[in-house]
Amino acid sequence: MKIERLSEVDIHWQEDGDPNGFAVVFANSLGTDLRLWDKIIDRLPHTGLRLVRFDKRGHGLSSCPPGPYSMETLANDTEQLLRLIGIDKCAFVGLSIGGMIGQLLAHRQPGLIRGLVLSNTGAKMGDAAMWQDRVSRILTGGLESIADAVMDRWFCKPFRETTECRGWRNMLTRTPADGYVGCCNAIADADLTGSTSELRLPTLGIGGSDDLASPPEVVRTTTALIPGSRYVEISDAGHLPCVEQPDVFAGHLMTYLKEDLHVRSI
Repeated sequence: MKIERLSEVDIHWQEDGDPNGFAVVFANSLGTDLRLWDKIIDRLPHTGLRLVRFDKRGHGLSSCPPGPYSMETLANDTEQLLRLIGIDKCAFVGLSIGGMIGQLLAHRQPGLIRGLVLSNTGAKMGDAAMWQDRVSRILTGGLESIADAVMDRWFCKPFRETTECRGWRNMLTRTPADGYVGCCNAIADADLTGSTSELRLPTLGIGGSDDLASPPEVVRTTTALIPGSRYVEISDAGHLPCVEQPDVFAGHLMTYLKEDLHVRSI
């Protein structure tokens, strides 16, 4: 178990693969921990790639400082972590809020982020009223009060009927409410359209055909803000295609690493 003590928070992180390989950093979504990427890590070569993932503040085994949080704070946490563990350049794969962190970090530290994968995310996600309504429900009834609705947004119906889905529901409801709400506030206050439009780096957008949280058009529009980017859409997948369609997701990621970033070590 790896815990890195930052200036304001303790961050739990994990690495797989080649410690001297090209770094690929994964940032997970709201209400999940670094296990979100298990199926993808299993499908990537462990020679030539250093595969790093982490629990953002208020999630998983990371500490949960009092909120509210901001996107700037979450990006700062991530930058501190990467510097401390010896990563000076990487491909950044972010899903949902993880993709928003990646967009902001790439703008702030262009030398650190060599390439960006924006999965099921947007430059702006929802509006303040929507997020405030969700926060109010959580403060009244806890995460259990929104769990079924979140599963509907995360997964297609066939997956929701599997026993595996129960585990993802448990992961959501066991997320610290303060951490979840803190990140809701960060998303509600963030509009990265301007800064993302200034990015100039190889970018792949990934959408899920049945994503109700970040509909494909949101991901496509965000990806198109970056000149030279490209977008792919995964069928029969909701908000977490890395869980529902890991073979397809990993295939797109490998193609991106080889053809867009020209990673020769894999």
